[in-house]
Formats: sequence, C-alpha cells, structure tokens
Amino acid sequence: MADENKRIPFEEDNYTHNIDRNNERSLDRRGFMKTLVGAAGVFAVSSLPWGAIAAKELMGLSNKEYQRLKIADVKDVAVGDSVEFHYPSEHDSAVLIRLKKDKYVAYQNACTHLMCPVYWVKEQQEMVCPCHHGIFDANTGAPTAGPPRRPLPEVIVEVDSESIYAVRVKRYEA
Repeated sequence: MADENKRIPFEEDNYTHNIDRNNERSLDRRGFMKTLVGAAGVFAVSSLPWGAIAAKELMGLSNKEYQRLKIADVKDVAVGDSVEFHYPSEHDSAVLIRLKKDKYVAYQNACTHLMCPVYWVKEQQEMVCPCHHGIFDANTGAPTAGPPRRPLPEVIVEVDSESIYAVRVKRYEA
C-alpha cells in the first residue's frame, strides 16, 4: 500500500502533462506588438470623427454669432474703472475697462499662460496675472511682461442708448 501512494498518477514522469507543447507560446513578443499596433490603429481611426467635429467647430469660431449681452450702463462705469462679467457663456469670465471717456475695452480675463484670472489694476493702468506675474497692455490685450506669449481674447463691445453691450469675441491667430 505504501508503494501505491508513491506512484505517479499519470503516465509521464513529471507534471507537464497539462502543457500543450505545440501551442505553448501563442502570444510571443512579435504577436504582442502586432496586437498593440492594431489596437492603436483602431483607436486612431475611431477618434477621427471627433477630431473632424472639433476642427469644424474651431474653424467656424470667427464666424460664430454671439448673443448680445448688456454689461452695464455708461453712467455706472467711471473712467479707469472695470466691470467683471461673463461672456459668451456663464463659464467665460471677462472684464470691461473704461480707459477714456469714449473708449471701452473688454477681454476674457483668463491668462493665456495657464488660465489664471487676470485683474485690472487701476493705479498701474495694466492687467495683471498674479500667478506668474504676467502683465497685459489694457489697450491691446497683448502681453508686456511675464510668461504669457499670446494676447487676451478681446470681447468686442458697443455703446448703444447709454448702455454697454458685448457683441462677439475676437479670436487671435496663433
């Protein structure tokens, strides 16, 4: 009886009976790379429609119609003062600045460096990004100091019947 417990239960002399030796390595390095490249290709092709939709949207931004929005009354904004507002949507923060009696400028106030908020500093007559000390010219929106390299997107404003309106956003070419 002791001899029966020492007996191997299979005909082979080791426990490799469950390995299919002919198909032992069905996914080798070359097969893995082919699978990886194929998956990447499927991903790239499947993302093409979304890229086309995004490109179509971006190409039409300059022609996009925006809703006219009243920002403030002329009598409520003194020369040198600013008014914060949201345009073209509630998620887009902007600032209106009255530079002279008849000169109003408005910009989206997200810094073009890392999207930090930009503030109007009346005493210095400039727009400042406190995150990285970026400074923008209030007349043009162009950066004058710091890391930003692109100007702030300008919000086109109109004065009509003693009220100031935002009418569209001017996009800049890169």
